[in-house]
Amino acid sequence: MTLPTIVKADGSREVFDPVRLRISLERSGAGAHAAERITEIITNTVTPGAASKEIYARAFALLRKEGRPVAARYALRRALLELGPSGHPFEDLVSHLYRAEGWQVETRKMIRGKCVAHETDFYASHPERGEYLAAELKYHNDPGYKTDLKVALYVKSRFDDIFACDPAVRACPIDRGLLVTNTKFTSEAIAYAECVGVELLGWGYPTDNNLFMRLSRAKVYPVTTLTSLTRTEKNQLIRQGTIAVDEILRDRHALDALHLPSERVGRLLAEAEGLIALSHPLHGTVSV
Repeated sequence: MTLPTIVKADGSREVFDPVRLRISLERSGAGAHAAERITEIITNTVTPGAASKEIYARAFALLRKEGRPVAARYALRRALLELGPSGHPFEDLVSHLYRAEGWQVETRKMIRGKCVAHETDFYASHPERGEYLAAELKYHNDPGYKTDLKVALYVKSRFDDIFACDPAVRACPIDRGLLVTNTKFTSEAIAYAECVGVELLGWGYPTDNNLFMRLSRAKVYPVTTLTSLTRTEKNQLIRQGTIAVDEILRDRHALDALHLPSERVGRLLAEAEGLIALSHPLHGTVSV
């Protein structure tokens, strides 16, 4: 069987890979049988020149019939894209992730470098481990956009100024610098960062501990993953400062502003509890 060529979000073309789709479905929490069946349906219906987003939408619709929590995690990458248009909700979500991992976090903190002061998007400390890090966060609404070399160069120069503080005057406030994005990095950005020692965290990088894996492991999911909510309702929760699903489960009054009937609240909470209950994937990302 000759597999068709499809168009990815960044405009590039590649041969449709059913194995990759099946693995993505299984990493989302779908059972092997359901993943195989959905993959077979998609493989038999995908046409040459189809957009990857069309394939994702079809797979998501089929997966949603299997169970909303699994479909919600499969939609995690798209859910991150819905946090915008500003980058502040993404900053809040990453802060929530690090707090769940045991860090103390401050956002938009001013840190004095050797030459000038820098406003860092994210500052985290782990006193028990004696670790202090600052991060630059780059949020994108476009699934095809990749954080590129010039961003890595810019971030490296900022961290260099912070690291260059004079120890005779004061201790350096951080020992690690991090560049975080909700999408992917270009190969040039990765090569440069690995060469000069800038840590990267993105959708598919690093391969053994990327953003998808860390969010899944910590059970930190944005409210935009919930399929039981409309786009308007998601935006309302974000505006009131409710960013993560576990915040709803800890304080169900967070839903009061939506004025939902009790039946919808019940379905929503069941989906949220099911999503949090999913075991985290051992490796990889959901590729859509």
